[in-house]
Amino acid sequence: MDNEAAAKKKVLIVDDEPLSVKILCHQIEDDYSVILARSGREALDIISHTAPDIILLDLLMPEMDGYEVYRAIRKIQKLDCVPVLFITSLPDTECEAMGLELGANDFVHKPFIAELVRLRIKNHLTFSQERSLLLKRGNELQALNAKLEAEIDKRKEIQRANEELIIKLEKALEQVKQLEGIIPICSYCHKIRDDRNVWQQMEQYISSHSEAMFSHGACPECAAKVIGEMKVHH
Repeated sequence: MDNEAAAKKKVLIVDDEPLSVKILCHQIEDDYSVILARSGREALDIISHTAPDIILLDLLMPEMDGYEVYRAIRKIQKLDCVPVLFITSLPDTECEAMGLELGANDFVHKPFIAELVRLRIKNHLTFSQERSLLLKRGNELQALNAKLEAEIDKRKEIQRANEELIIKLEKALEQVKQLEGIIPICSYCHKIRDDRNVWQQMEQYISSHSEAMFSHGACPECAAKVIGEMKVHH
């Protein structure tokens, strides 16, 4: 297959009347790659391995009529956006209304007028391409939006962690400030005077102004002194 043929849009014609198929093929084969199906079941078999760009579907066919085939086509996800044009020779508005109600994109009427057939195919292919592009851009925007929302959530989490850290640091700083400055201490009994002018034991003062706790013991010099005094008395 050369590049020109590969670039052509694929048109699936589903019709059991050989003459109708021959006329349609003659009208569009120069511009499109035509795929033929003689029945609804054959069309569904073709669709299972080849995705057409547009489908021309006859309403009146044996076994499966156009409405049944259309319902089956719309259940196939990959064909959700593929335009379907019903082929009909019936001037019955009720049939067309039923087709439109099902979701058909348009109708191609017999006898075929080549210019109208080509224009309808061209217009629906253009619309389908633009719709696919919009869906693609919409999906890209959704992905970008999800990424931005995740980044915002991440930044909010970091901000919350920073705020908690600031609170902890402020609390720690406040505790440090409580023991800053000049502390009045008695040179003899070593009591400390607080802001209310009350003299407190050093341990009591420090405990009330910090989270420090005390355990009592004796340094080596004091221990030796006490032991010496005990020996003298004994």
